[in-house]
Amino acid sequence: MSPTHVNAPRGRFISLEGGEGAGKSTLLASLRKYIEKQDIKLVQTREPGGTSLGEAVRAIVLDPASSELAAETELLLMFASRAQLVREVIEPALNAGQWVLCDRFADASYAYQGGGRGQPVERIAELERWACAGVKPDLTLLLDLPVATGRARAAGRGDADRIEVETDAFFERVRTSYRARAAAEPDRFRVIDASQPALAVVQAATIAIAELIGNSRP
Repeated sequence: MSPTHVNAPRGRFISLEGGEGAGKSTLLASLRKYIEKQDIKLVQTREPGGTSLGEAVRAIVLDPASSELAAETELLLMFASRAQLVREVIEPALNAGQWVLCDRFADASYAYQGGGRGQPVERIAELERWACAGVKPDLTLLLDLPVATGRARAAGRGDADRIEVETDAFFERVRTSYRARAAAEPDRFRVIDASQPALAVVQAATIAIAELIGNSRP
């Protein structure tokens, strides 16, 4: 590791969460531009994915042909992808003083595999401690909107993947889990009304990131 990396302050980690049709992809592009304009070196990644192994896991988990995938298998696959992402991408970037912007992280497992699939919270927490090795977002932006609104938006995006074909009841449980986590960790989460116009969503998210940047500078 170079002397520059040794002396660099640790970077900051931002995750973006939300249900289907919340507008994460659109927001990510805007946030990346904003952060880089602040002269901050940024690594953008996603879950599942972000590494060769993670992208292979993503293909399995989202493939409609994987209909027989057990809930336990899905949970373990998500954390296998996450463990690789932490060690190969996120931790090295943070140690080098870079910021990381990630489309979903561990909160997604509490929401989707926990709330949605019914996997025990204690099991997910244990996997998080092991797989994430203490890495946790400094800021999590939760795009929240009614399930019906999100599903209507997602319906226009083409063929649905294995998760998107789930029932409204599944996504209601996902939303409830996300909101419960946000309520339990108000210092980390910023809940944004994603039913607003896109510009308003971007403005709300930018304000939250500007606050993090301000708190991170001497």
